[in-house]
Formats: sequence, C-alpha cells, structure tokens
Amino acid sequence: MDKLQWLDRIGVSLVATAVWQDYLTMTKPKVVAMLLLTALVGMCLAVPTIPSARVMLLGLAGIGLQAAAAAVFNHILDRHFDAQMVRTYHRPLAKGRIPTSKAVVFACLLMVLGFGLLWLLNPLTAWLTMASLVGYAVVYTVWLKHATPQNIVIGGLAGAAPPLLGWTAVTGSVDPHALLLVMLVFAWTPPHFWALAIHRRDDYAKAGIPMLPVTHGIEYTKTMVLFYTLLLFAVGLLPWLTAMSGGIYLIGSSVLNFGFIGYAIKLKYFDTTGHAWATFRYSIWHLLALFVVLLVDHWWLISLLNGID
Repeated sequence: MDKLQWLDRIGVSLVATAVWQDYLTMTKPKVVAMLLLTALVGMCLAVPTIPSARVMLLGLAGIGLQAAAAAVFNHILDRHFDAQMVRTYHRPLAKGRIPTSKAVVFACLLMVLGFGLLWLLNPLTAWLTMASLVGYAVVYTVWLKHATPQNIVIGGLAGAAPPLLGWTAVTGSVDPHALLLVMLVFAWTPPHFWALAIHRRDDYAKAGIPMLPVTHGIEYTKTMVLFYTLLLFAVGLLPWLTAMSGGIYLIGSSVLNFGFIGYAIKLKYFDTTGHAWATFRYSIWHLLALFVVLLVDHWWLISLLNGID
C-alpha cells in the first residue's frame, strides 16, 4: 500500500468516526444515561429482590432507545433555533453536517426498536414510554417551549417518567410509590433548567424562546428557583413519610436538598458571576446522588428485613 492510499484510508476513517460521533451526539447520551439511572432505581425499588436480568436488559435498552429517539427528534425540530444559540449552534443538524431526512430515519428506527423491546416486557411500559417520547419531542419541543414561560414546569412530566417506566417494566402496573419517584424528578426539573436559562438568558432571547428569565426577568426567575428547591425538599420527605424509604434516604436526601437550597439562596441574594451555571451543574449531581441514595437505602432495608427473618 503506497502512502497516498494509506492517507486516503485514514481520511475515510476520520470522516466515518466524525459521522458516527454526530449521530451519537444527537441522542444526548449524557442525558439518556441520567434517565436510565432513575429508571434502574425504579426497577430495583419495585421488588424486594434484584429484578431479573431479562427485565433489566430489555427495560433499560427499550427506555434508553426511546429516550435517544426523543433527543434526536428534539434536534430535528429545534435545528433552526439551535443555529441561533451559542450553546447549540454547533449541533450536527444546526450545522448541516447530518441531513434532516437521515436524522428522521435514525430517530424512527430508535423509536420503533425501543418500543418493540418494551412490548416484549409488557404493553403498559411500551405505551407509557411512547407517551413520554411524544410529550417531550412534540408537546414540549413544538408547542410548550414556544408557547409559555411555564414550559419547563408543564413539559417536565415527560422527563420525570423514567422511574415510573422502570417500575412498570418490572411489575406491569402503576404503583403510588412509583409516582412519588416521578414527583421527585418533576419538582427537581424547574430549578435545574431555570438555572441554565438564567445563565443562557441572552441566547434564549435571541432565539425568541419565552423562557422565564426572558419573559419575567432574572430576579423573578431566581425567586422561582428558590421556591422550587424548597418544594423539592418537601416532596423529598414523602418517600420517608410513606415508609417507602428509611433513615439512610432521609439523611442523604436532606443533605442533598439543603445543598440545593443553599445554591438557590446564594443565587437569589448573593449572586456572583457564573453561580447560575454552578447551580445548574450541582443540580445534575444532586439528582444522580439522590437516586443512588434511594437505591442504597432500599437494599439496606431489604438486607435488614432478611436478617430479621
């Protein structure tokens, strides 16, 4: 093989890698991973033992594929707005690196495959996951996001569904405890996204998206962030008050929620440059840690009960 052929092969390989990375980027893998963690915790909390490998593999794969499909549809539907924002102008569709038609096919394949895997478990989980996809990709992205500054509050229900989906994947039914997990994510969503919206207020204004800092001002949004962190603390007590979780969860969740409140208080009354972004980043780790604490507490309770038996 001569030098030119070798260089051509390297060039083709680099292009293929870049294309593959663009397709992966459209699925928002970090977001999907966070959703899958909450779904996994929902699975584990649904039963007093570890769920079967089949249920976990099919459930997580199906939920993950559907979440990835929703992310790709979000890229497709928001591509013109993404091109106007500093945070998103480099996305594959906004830059034109991936044709929209191919992105649509990719999203549909992910959606159908994910639905099929979940159908193998039970129809309830398949349809609930599809409803979440439609809620995020269509109701939120197409309508709510551009219709009301409360878009995050209303549309947050779709993003809060994975713990419920994990629960129904195991049991085939909806349980009040699963809805408590949904409430946790639902209450967490507004302060999480509004902290980002404060940091990127000018971006949203330029794109004409009526996020709360654009329509009601940054100070009002800071107040709402603080309000929802207080609400999250109250909601966070419910798993313990209903005996769904025990002392490990109560202590862990209280520490995490007080930390979130502390960030919100500083944002409201002692704001500094970059603190909104720091609050946003803390919120991500807060949710991940909160669900890990739920899982640790659940397994501790199970081991305690087995010891008593």
